Amino acid sequence: MTADAAPSPVPAAAADRSRATGLFITFEGGDGVGKTTQAALLEEWLTDAGRTVVRTREPGGTEVGVLIRDIVLHHRGEVAARAEALLYAADRAHHVETLVRPALRRGEVVIQDRYLDSSVAYQGAGRVLGRDEVRDLSLWATEGLLPDVTVLLDLDPAAARARLDADDKPFDRLESEKEHFHARVREEFLALAAAEPARFLVLDASLPADELAAAVRERVSAVLA
Repeated sequence: MTADAAPSPVPAAAADRSRATGLFITFEGGDGVGKTTQAALLEEWLTDAGRTVVRTREPGGTEVGVLIRDIVLHHRGEVAARAEALLYAADRAHHVETLVRPALRRGEVVIQDRYLDSSVAYQGAGRVLGRDEVRDLSLWATEGLLPDVTVLLDLDPAAARARLDADDKPFDRLESEKEHFHARVREEFLALAAAEPARFLVLDASLPADELAAAVRERVSAVLA
């Protein structure tokens, strides 16, 4: 699916910011771009600075999420596209209610690998279910909770696939999709970032890990200040 227009920013009423002094940071991008590495580096830096950090992921950040993750990523049979989108939304609703919001209310920093932008990119664009429909579903599931900072690690899908091949691990259901699927996903991520520049930090994931980490720290420092 080629986007006809950039997605509209979420209305202010939908973006729930009512949470103590916590900070919500998400990492987004295609498979193999280095989200896990950068999340770990940021966690280490914040912890050394004396912040309490909760590092988590979607799907799979809770016991319920682990079960859902196994279905959406590792189930050998077919999962209908709409059912897949609903499963991700169910995981997100439970995850936010039981883990993310409580941590934010305690004033902690939540660092999360993937959030609702991944659903918009993978199910909305990749599965061609529709950007607005998938986004609205996630906003309803999370009662409008949006991250303070979203780091988008951008990389050409072919380069990302080469990294995955080098890992020599079995591909999950989404990693196994064809090149045109991942091209739609990348295009949608970039469209989302263009629509919300105040929230997104877009970085070239081909850069060295330490350069990327420094850019992330600079952005997070500004928000904390």
